[in-house]
Amino acid sequence: MEAKFNWDIIGIATSVACAIHCALLPLLMTSLPLFGINIIHNLAFEWGMIALAFSVGSYSLFHGYIKHHRSLLPVFIFSAGFVLLILKQFYHQVEFWFLVPAVTLIICAHYYNYRLCHKSKCSSAHHKH
Repeated sequence: MEAKFNWDIIGIATSVACAIHCALLPLLMTSLPLFGINIIHNLAFEWGMIALAFSVGSYSLFHGYIKHHRSLLPVFIFSAGFVLLILKQFYHQVEFWFLVPAVTLIICAHYYNYRLCHKSKCSSAHHKH
């Protein structure tokens, strides 16, 4: 049986997971350090999530560009969001103001890429990997 992956959906899920981690986890899980668990502002975890988002996003968007639609707009939108995501790491006092537009742009890039891929005549190949 052949597995089918939609990398844009995985990219959107990764972005949403990052947003939940960065925005909601501190509000809901402030007691985790009492149990010796610290994933709030854990640099290794945050950079790992950023690397995962970049890897999934880059693969998905460049695959869509090369194989399906030849539009750089999703790449530009993703890049703008990713710059804001990196800036969030260096300006913790205002990280929320970087995080919300970063995640919004990254999700929009994946969604737009997804739509462009499905408009192309060979969109079924986009899901097979």
